[in-house]
Amino acid sequence: MIRLASALLSAIALTATANAEPIDFFKVDGVDYDDAVQAPEDAFGYEIGDQPVRVGDMIAYLRDLAAGSDRISVETIGFSHQRRPILFFTVTSPENHANIDAIRATHLARLNGEAAPEDAPMVLWINFGVHGAEASGMDAAMPLLYHFAAGDGEQVDAMLNDSVMLFTVVFNPDGHARRVDHVETFWSRADNTDPADIIHNMWIEARTNHYWFDLNRQWLLLTQPESRAWIAKWHEWKPMVSADYHEMGSATPFYFHPGEENRRNPLIPERARELTYQIGQRHAQFLDSEARLYTTEERFDNFYIGKGSTYPQINGSLGILFEAGAARGGAIQTERGLVTHADNVRTQFRTALTTIQGSLDLRSEITDYQRQFFVDAARDAARDNRRNFVFTADGDPERAARFVRLLRMHDIEVYRTTSDISADGRSYPAGESYVVPLNQTQYRMVQGIFDRVTRFEENIFYDVSGWTLPLAYDLDYATVSSARLGDNPSLASGEIEPASAPDRAPYGYVMEWSHTYAPRALNRILSADLMARAAREEFTVVTTRGAVALGRGSIFVPLARQDASEDDIHALMNTIALEDGVPVHAATSGLTPTTGRDLGATNVFSALEQPRVILAFDGGLSRYDSGEMWWTLDYRHDMAVTLIEKEDLDDVAWSAYTHLILVGGNASLPDDVKEEMDRWIRREGGTLIATRQGARWAQDAFFPAEENGGANGEDDAEDDAETPRRADFVEMALRDAEHVIGGAIFESDLDITHPLGFGYADRQLPVHRNVPFTLRRPDGDPYAVPVQYTDDPLLTGYASERRQEEIAGTPSVVTQRLGRGAVVLMADNPVFRGTYPGTEKLLMNAIFFSDLIDRPRGEYEDG
Repeated sequence: MIRLASALLSAIALTATANAEPIDFFKVDGVDYDDAVQAPEDAFGYEIGDQPVRVGDMIAYLRDLAAGSDRISVETIGFSHQRRPILFFTVTSPENHANIDAIRATHLARLNGEAAPEDAPMVLWINFGVHGAEASGMDAAMPLLYHFAAGDGEQVDAMLNDSVMLFTVVFNPDGHARRVDHVETFWSRADNTDPADIIHNMWIEARTNHYWFDLNRQWLLLTQPESRAWIAKWHEWKPMVSADYHEMGSATPFYFHPGEENRRNPLIPERARELTYQIGQRHAQFLDSEARLYTTEERFDNFYIGKGSTYPQINGSLGILFEAGAARGGAIQTERGLVTHADNVRTQFRTALTTIQGSLDLRSEITDYQRQFFVDAARDAARDNRRNFVFTADGDPERAARFVRLLRMHDIEVYRTTSDISADGRSYPAGESYVVPLNQTQYRMVQGIFDRVTRFEENIFYDVSGWTLPLAYDLDYATVSSARLGDNPSLASGEIEPASAPDRAPYGYVMEWSHTYAPRALNRILSADLMARAAREEFTVVTTRGAVALGRGSIFVPLARQDASEDDIHALMNTIALEDGVPVHAATSGLTPTTGRDLGATNVFSALEQPRVILAFDGGLSRYDSGEMWWTLDYRHDMAVTLIEKEDLDDVAWSAYTHLILVGGNASLPDDVKEEMDRWIRREGGTLIATRQGARWAQDAFFPAEENGGANGEDDAEDDAETPRRADFVEMALRDAEHVIGGAIFESDLDITHPLGFGYADRQLPVHRNVPFTLRRPDGDPYAVPVQYTDDPLLTGYASERRQEEIAGTPSVVTQRLGRGAVVLMADNPVFRGTYPGTEKLLMNAIFFSDLIDRPRGEYEDG
């Protein structure tokens, strides 16, 4: 039995509102309910819609329902960043529960072409609560599970007998907790349904998880613990239908799939849309019976395969998106009348039931569709003469292994090579490369991850248009018709052997910089107050195990003049090798075989300073961009980062910090803050790292166009010679989107001798891009553009011919000295959605090596 703390009840002391509803409001006509099963209001002391339900209270209530029912089992499948549990409920008849493993095995065998009984239970999946601000998508789990715990009757029995229903609650518990805190903070005794009231304004803040990631973009990318938890269970069952519950703008009528007719990923069969439409007819019947407004084929598409309603469709399931106009604070006035949370919860609950019933009504058709999906995939794979993808990551085994782990989470077969492979003019060495066969069950998913697409029927996208993940990971990859994997090859796990512990060094330690976690290792060193020096040039060092060639950016930690003992230094180097996986070498002498590059050479090795980083957020800055930076530094590299709201930058003690990160969005700062930043950069040697719109603002603020190479590229540059054309109004949506870059991958050329290029093995660097403007090329400094878009830059995704021509050959990254400090401008977000380890190193190099950026001292002419 759930027991709420009396202190919480007395502190809130909320009275029932006119918009709250008891469980009778949700009960289905014709179904008898067992009064012995506890209703939500009996557990919480208030009705749904009276006040927000705290995640912990909901979890306790739903656990109690499962404990008291032989129809429901529950398990914890993972935890959020804030250690809140993610629960997985299996709902079916007691007889099916007793045979659950055999039911799952039979279902999966059918997908592999084996015969299965026609009356085998359907496997149905429902997501609850992926966006924290979208509360009805979470709270609908309560009446739904109550319905199956307490309900009795022919319809309930049929659903329990004929299906195994899988409910995940809550997808995003941290975001929901943030939403509850917001609503309770601004709760008023009198109902206030005014949309302008702050209680209704918490969209992005609560929508996201702890690090401000949109978890509904994580089905493909899987960087967050919440998504890794649910994707494991999804592939454990491979459901036939997946329903995904959301909220949207309050004034918008209820929405359900099939979605925009012409915006379907070509890897999704047309038959999926037809079946989804037929299930949708059941939703329409319910909504029509109550004369409710709804829409089914506008705005939302099925293109990006990383969303909760599209990912299932690329994996053989039917994916159905539901969107209710949000009540947010509990009740809100809109142009379509009063919208209440309780009513939204009821609508989501009832359409969950129509999803289940519609699926059962179409059991034969959906069963045949899922079986045929994999039959067709096997046929297409057999016809695909590419046969295999092979990939590797030069000098960084962790980056390749991380990609392997991603593929395995998607149930994709991948193998480590046992012999060298040659493809497209390069060698893929045995043991360091991996092969993904196309002839496998997940053929379409392999295509969705590896293939490049630049041609589209329409140019309107709800999300990104390009996501080829080997490019995001900056992997060398190619197709190969054959690959020898040896006898009985085993699947690669993505786990790599840790670097061997270094010998005790008589002179000092040298660490390679090409590894993914080299920045984390360097942060350990500097946080321990050890002196460290970075190599500007390649060199060879004599170690206890012979001569070792090292690249630019490699880190030298001398034993001389350190405050720490040699034992402590050696222990730290062991930690770096074993936990970070970064190779560490024990140097025996400062004298190197490389002429002019001894370990004491000041023109080769530069001392490094512990970074003290400010990350600005809010005030119009993109929460997503800020969160991705925060996660990268804090979670990936264990670096302390100081989060300061943009409006509070005028109170910063600038001398206490070395770096400021200013992300995309409304990056404009007041003149007094800009002047303080200018003084901090020029006089105190600070570094500004600015991305996307932040880079554009910073270039205009600190390097005005009249002083530095002309104007920025404009979003809508006009051709004076072109006469404005007249167009029909109906063309507006397509023409408005024509030159938008919603998210594509572009090719850039990277100067690997520049400090921002340290640790990279080659010059080709794919970058994510979703802004139309370009950065200016500085005058008089030919070294200021370490990363530049190539002449034919589009690798995958949509960009109009005009945008491609405007971007070709322009700077992707600009670095300039400003007094004693530096400004690093990045046209793109180098850590977009936490999924671009290829460009992540640009950010880390900008943090650790910004002092190594020099200004030219000679005179240069263009050309």
